[in-house]
Amino acid sequence: MRRVWRCAGLRWSGDGPVLVWGGGRSSPLAWGKRVAFGVVDGGVRTCVGARGHECPVQAVVSGRATGARCEECARLDRAHSVAADTMADDPRPYHVYLAWFGPGMVKVGITAVERGSARLLEQGAVTFGWLGQGPLMAARRAEELLRAALKVPDRIPYADKRVVRADLPGPGERVAEIVELHARVGRLDAWPESLRREPFEPVDHTEVFGLAGLPPAVGAVSELVAGGVVSGELCAAAGPDLHLLTGRGVVVLDTRLMTGWELTAAGPGDSGLTVPVRELKDSSVQDGLF
Repeated sequence: MRRVWRCAGLRWSGDGPVLVWGGGRSSPLAWGKRVAFGVVDGGVRTCVGARGHECPVQAVVSGRATGARCEECARLDRAHSVAADTMADDPRPYHVYLAWFGPGMVKVGITAVERGSARLLEQGAVTFGWLGQGPLMAARRAEELLRAALKVPDRIPYADKRVVRADLPGPGERVAEIVELHARVGRLDAWPESLRREPFEPVDHTEVFGLAGLPPAVGAVSELVAGGVVSGELCAAAGPDLHLLTGRGVVVLDTRLMTGWELTAAGPGDSGLTVPVRELKDSSVQDGLF
């Protein structure tokens, strides 16, 4: 009988991407490594709970949801969340940053200083630079200032990020947009006084993500299903996404779709993809499933 594992998501370490499993086990990933697993036949996807606690009712959640939480657990998880603005009294210092994901895709965000660049790796930022450092509420005011004064968004959809990764410009062009924005931010008069400005020092994740020479993705897994199999050679990873080389070409797997399912090691005869895949090219050719 195959052993069953529950995935706790993808984490980024100093050595690269790591799949984390319930019970503390982890699987470091490397380019060229085969990523292969099966979804337990007859199983359902259940809520992963909130803030370290199991879902009291083991609610069934949609296979297409990236959060893998029922409505009640999602509410509890965000009850003490910086992202949800429910931790205004957090005493930790915060960074404000500009992140670039592709041409015309720049966002502003904040992250705790103690986390370093982890948040940027988790989001799949190809290039980023710090703007300033200071108290949480000052960082929030700076974030809102950029949205209002410079029209810089605080979110870029993952669907937009993943389709441009195989066609990124050179290093100079990758950094040009945030260089220009950093200079414009420096000329804003309403910058919070308690937020220390930082000089522009760009950080590039192209090599960390394995994006050099990445073939274009032909599709993205839209959900896992009971009895389904995912198998492919890892050729890149960015944020929660794994770019897997399969017999159909490169297919993107958002690892957030793995949480909540009971998974097993793929058998000797299991290969390719037997889960729904959404095409990323001309949608007029097919209806979204291969």
